[in-house]
Amino acid sequence: MRVRRISLVGALLAVAGCANPSAVVPPQAASFGRPGGVVVESVLPVAARRALDRTLDRYLRERPGRAALAVYDRTTGVRYAYRERTPFVLASVAKVDILLAFLLGKVGELSTYERTLTSKMIRQSDNDCAHELYMMVGGQKGLTRVLRRLGVENTWPGPGLYWGTTRSRPSDQVKVLEWLTDPGGPLPERHRRYALKLMSSVEPSQAWGVSAAGGDVALKNGWLPVDAHDGLWTINSVGQLGVDGHDVLIAVLSERSPTMETGIDTVEELAQLAVEALTRSQTTFTAAQVF
Repeated sequence: MRVRRISLVGALLAVAGCANPSAVVPPQAASFGRPGGVVVESVLPVAARRALDRTLDRYLRERPGRAALAVYDRTTGVRYAYRERTPFVLASVAKVDILLAFLLGKVGELSTYERTLTSKMIRQSDNDCAHELYMMVGGQKGLTRVLRRLGVENTWPGPGLYWGTTRSRPSDQVKVLEWLTDPGGPLPERHRRYALKLMSSVEPSQAWGVSAAGGDVALKNGWLPVDAHDGLWTINSVGQLGVDGHDVLIAVLSERSPTMETGIDTVEELAQLAVEALTRSQTTFTAAQVF
């Protein structure tokens, strides 16, 4: 559902936590294998990829700023990426990375306090809770270690308190979504279900973005006027979609929009165009086994 009641929630650089920082305990280090073991996947065929490239090029030609995206259709095994060579500031999308690292380091059930932190961070995009969880996973160094073990190579967490300045590419954020949701991955089922429950129940005012592509949606968005871009807006959206029988993971990142609304329009249209191209029934793909 497309929602337009936009709430500008705080700055991303909160110093105070949700409660006493003495409760913070860093997670234990771990090694992880590829989610799902043997994965059946392929790239979008050349003709289809070029056609989608042209469609997105035509749309963005008339839009301010720049944008990129990545999509993985788990049902067909097809992956597609567009214009993602240069990384983007993640803003609150970094909260999904923090959630993944926290759940990977968690042994046993989450405490009531930990559920409060994670719930507020994802559902309400609470920055204080995100700061506290960032410290729990070891901040910049801790999150970087976890992501590199997962093969997420093109994401650079922000220093100190600046988790919102984490830079990444769309394909990396699709990988994060894979690790967070894959039944063959290292997360226990209860943690996967919990993460999806949070992302499926964000505040209505924050339910824009990739949800415009339709279907069942679990998402997290990020929005921020960036000083380094003269106050122009970074607008991002990532999530899992169930569309016409397809299980789709998608990340759309953008920057330098003159207004938040303009950036949202760009992200939503890109998501719709890409998902429609990958899931339309007349398109068939040949997949190959990747080990």
